[in-house]
Amino acid sequence: MVVGRTGLREEHADRVFRALADPTRRDVLRRAMQGTLSVSGLARLYPMSTTAVQKHVAVLEDAGLVHLTRHGREQLVKTEIDTIAKAQALLA
Repeated sequence: MVVGRTGLREEHADRVFRALADPTRRDVLRRAMQGTLSVSGLARLYPMSTTAVQKHVAVLEDAGLVHLTRHGREQLVKTEIDTIAKAQALLA
């Protein structure tokens, strides 16, 4: 296990950058950074099924870039600013 100067383990950094390699996931992350959105609300913004959007969100969640919380029947997507900042620091 290699830990970088930002505190991200190498394996975690790989998951983060793999998640960010997809343009749809980058867009989902950008939108989530502007405010909390539901998965169903995100799905309405893309020409794909809710299931496809859920899969993109799951990849972002696995990378630690977002987390999901339940609010009634909705799943809300919130960004993990700390992970985003650490990933950004790796590029600095």
